[in-house]
Amino acid sequence: MDSPQILQFVDETVYTKTGKHLNNLQRRIISGILNRQRYADVAENHGYSAKHIKKASHELLQILSEVFGEQVKKSNLESVIERHINLNINLGDNNTFKNTNQIRYVNNCPNSSTPTPNKSQPETPDLQEENQNQTKIETIDKLRQFGLNDEQIAEALDIPLEAIKQLELEE
Repeated sequence: MDSPQILQFVDETVYTKTGKHLNNLQRRIISGILNRQRYADVAENHGYSAKHIKKASHELLQILSEVFGEQVKKSNLESVIERHINLNINLGDNNTFKNTNQIRYVNNCPNSSTPTPNKSQPETPDLQEENQNQTKIETIDKLRQFGLNDEQIAEALDIPLEAIKQLELEE
């Protein structure tokens, strides 16, 4: 799994448990840890002080410890994330990947010009259904990348096999 997918998984998991997404600094810290960078390197690469990165990292690791239900440290972050990704692919769990919010991209640029969506307006039912359908399509694609066949995906997502096969025809 590459870094954007890992960041997406961590962000979705944090959002599901806390109602808050990771901010840019938290994403950079996770990427830095996974790339075996020192806090001083992360700070230098992104224009922060090493002290600020260390403090933000400590807070982030505490949040991740609560979210994942186990102590998360810089030294074990990668294995904790890997373990939880594998848990979420468990085919026996019919709730796997349901009601998750998908991120369409990860912007690692320090000066993002992409506007933040306005969350003050509730989504319309049509938009919610469209988002759920898009989430299922993305989830199916991701599960195929993990090597699952259509029957396994249908069982894991608790959706008809015909719906998955129809997606294959549309692509």
